[in-house]
Formats: sequence, C-alpha cells, structure tokens
Amino acid sequence: MNTLPPTPDPLPLPGRDPRTHHLVLDYADMHALVADLVLPDDASMYVMSAMETSRELIRHSYYRYEFATVAVTHSLFALEHVLAERLATHEPLHVLIERATDAGLITAGLAAELDRSRLLRDKLAQGAESSAALRPLRAVALVRAVFDAVSLLLRPPSAAEPAAADVGGAQPEGRLARLWEDHLRALFPDGFRGVDFDGVDLVLLDADVAGLVQRELKGGLDDSGIAYLWGCIADLDKIIPLINEEYCVSYFMRLRTMAQAAAAPYIPTAS
Repeated sequence: MNTLPPTPDPLPLPGRDPRTHHLVLDYADMHALVADLVLPDDASMYVMSAMETSRELIRHSYYRYEFATVAVTHSLFALEHVLAERLATHEPLHVLIERATDAGLITAGLAAELDRSRLLRDKLAQGAESSAALRPLRAVALVRAVFDAVSLLLRPPSAAEPAAADVGGAQPEGRLARLWEDHLRALFPDGFRGVDFDGVDLVLLDADVAGLVQRELKGGLDDSGIAYLWGCIADLDKIIPLINEEYCVSYFMRLRTMAQAAAAPYIPTAS
C-alpha cells in the first residue's frame, strides 16, 4: 500500500504583470535595465545583500509591478548602514543625509534623490502611498542614487569629495538622453493617479511614453513602436489642453517634448 502523499500539481509559472507591457519587450530586457547597478567590491556582506536584493526586486518587477517600489525602500537599509558607519553616529536617515552633504561626501543633487526615497518610505509607513507608487524606471533612478552614494561613502576620505563632484556633475550625451534623465527625476503629479481625460489614462500614457523612449535609447524602435509613439504624441496633444493644474500641465508638456525627440529620427525628410 502506498502511504506517500500524492504529488502536487506543478505550480504555475509567474506571468508578466500587464502594467509593464510597454517597459520592455520581455523579461530578458530587464537585465539591461539594471545592468549599471554594480555592487561595490568593498562593501560589507550586509550592505551587499541589501543592494543586490534591491536590484533583483527591480528586475522581478516584470512579474510584480510593486516590487519596484519595494526595491527603493529596501535599498535604504544599505544607505543608512553605510552613512552611520562613515559618520560614526546613529541618527535618523534624513539627518545622516544632511550630515554627509555638509561634509562634502555626497553632492546636494544626490542628497535630494536620496531624500525622495526616504520620503517615499515614510509615506508608505504612514499609509499615504501604496506599494505601486513608482514605475520601475523611476525606481531604477532612485536605487541608482543609493548605489552611487554607497560607492562614494566607501571610498577613502581623500577620494570621496572629488568623486562626489564627478557623480553629481555627470551629464548624459544627446538631447533625448538629457530629457530622459530629467524625466526620471520628475515626480508624477499628485492627485492625478487613476485620472483620465477624454478616455486617456494619465498614468498609462506616462508609462507608455517612458517605455518607448527607453527602447529608443537602447537601440531604436521597430515599426510598431514608432506607430505607437506617434499615437502617444496624439494623445498628449489631446489631453494637455484639458488639464487645469499648472504642474500637471508642465509635466505632460515635458513628456510630449521627450516623445517628440524620440520620434524625430523617424520623421520623413522632404524630397
């Protein structure tokens, strides 16, 4: 008589989160998204583990969109640990960031990015934000700021300040790349999540343009991507005149400028 329990049916493989459908073509492309998040060699095992986990959470946001926001908050464990060790003090994270900035260990621009992550963490703890607060591309930018800060803080004291200036002053080449970097630093307008104008959902439009621009920067759009981008531009032209809030208008005007820059190579030249 067989007394072994029956073999369970195989668990289903995870499926793609539909909210990432215009971020990348497939899961393999998520590797390129986080490729520049390189772990520092001289970090402790605790810091390495927290940073690596943050990077992998972004990669796996392909399957669960909320992992992107969790990645940012988890990366703060590493940041807070390294700041406390470097400054030899245990204080709240916002104080540690201020002290590091005042000491010239990190730039003011980098500190501002780190503080955005901290504020997000606090809002999550207070129930003022949900775990779907960030799109994966924005999460990459915020986690990259933590990676940059940790790398600077782990450098010898004599090398930390010049390195901080290098990171803060680096500018990507090309107009589209500059527009893209600016967009990653912009906050989505408060109060407009879940809002649509004339049938156009603002969050989805934002995500669609971001995904298409990312694909253009990584090697160019195919015919379907170009057509979709022109459709997004048409939607932007439709909804911008309907928005009655100044920051939201400016946000989507910048989004339209970026979309137009991405589409520029595909405008037929006059014969």
